[in-house]
Amino acid sequence: MIAQKYLDMLGGTSVIRQLAEWSAARGAQIGYENVFDYSLGNPSVPCPPEFTRAVRDLLDTEEPVALHGYSPTLTIPSVRAAVAENLNRRFGMDYTLDHIFMTTGAAGALAHALRCVAEPGQDVLTFAPYFPEYKPYVEGAGCRLRVVPPRVEDFQIDFDAFESMLDANTAAVLINTPNNPSGIAYSPETLTRLADLLRAASARFGHHIFLISDEPYREIVFDGAAQQHPAVYYADTLTCYSFSKSLSLPGERIGYVAANPRCEMADRIVPMCGQISRGTGHNCPASLIQLAVARCLDKTSDLSVYERNMQLLWDELVGLGFTVVRPGGTFYIFPKALEEDAAAFCRKAQAYDLALVPGDTFGCPGYFRMAYCIDTEKVQRSFAALERFVKEQYRG
Repeated sequence: MIAQKYLDMLGGTSVIRQLAEWSAARGAQIGYENVFDYSLGNPSVPCPPEFTRAVRDLLDTEEPVALHGYSPTLTIPSVRAAVAENLNRRFGMDYTLDHIFMTTGAAGALAHALRCVAEPGQDVLTFAPYFPEYKPYVEGAGCRLRVVPPRVEDFQIDFDAFESMLDANTAAVLINTPNNPSGIAYSPETLTRLADLLRAASARFGHHIFLISDEPYREIVFDGAAQQHPAVYYADTLTCYSFSKSLSLPGERIGYVAANPRCEMADRIVPMCGQISRGTGHNCPASLIQLAVARCLDKTSDLSVYERNMQLLWDELVGLGFTVVRPGGTFYIFPKALEEDAAAFCRKAQAYDLALVPGDTFGCPGYFRMAYCIDTEKVQRSFAALERFVKEQYRG
């Protein structure tokens, strides 16, 4: 018998993926260099040479059966220890290998974190705009995702709305900073107030409310800003990380869960992750890739292209009269559409070979996302199409 739940999901395919597929098909007609595809957040810069050298060295020097064998249930101890040491040095934490669990990317990390701290039937709160895959992640853990409305003037947290939604059924709060799709990084003031409210709510409701911090864009911050680590602010934090953006390795599917050593039952989180893996099929990330990233924890790809592209787009959008909050990181920008219906706005843009993602997808109608992880030269060439679109459709 076919599972109706997943059959029903076929009707809800990702708008982002649909636009990426449209861009590819249109590119086959006119040349992909002439399609200005701002749809998919796929890193556009190569991984650092240190990662390639690490993989080659491991292949050349390690015994193949051991190198390509299953990792331990709790993942490779030396890798976990290296991640813990790196986080401690960078953020003043006191992780040990017993607080780190390697995962199949950030999606795998979130799958484990949600099941560690939320029982089926409980609520997980997140903040619009938010990554749309959070809904199936949360519902797949048997929980309900509740979305706090956006504070569109700066995309920091609307704390009045947040407080009104916190209740005794809240198990966890899920944040993503720097944020996909807005590009906004939560300020220290925002993180401090969030931590204060969670401590107060945990005391009021008689159980620990966990913070799940999704941080795949941690290293992509602009204007010389400091990288924030929300676990510094709040003890009951599980950090979910992926190397897909910092090292440009999305296809390698490697990340981790880090349990704050001061969180509730901190010594049990990683063993629980080992048990959760048995039921989710996320067990044993590739041994080769675990070992390779452990040698590159202080390295990144050349991420400067993203800030350069952001500045070019920011100047262009502001010059064309768009309302847009300046990103503090990531490779996304999230302007207000020039009409109330952002989906209609984005459909019209396709006639100009512009692939833009409507904000409805992210729980924020009236806005649209541009993923500017493309060549700078292509960003600049897209301006003629963008200017023609705006003039002919909205300024004529």
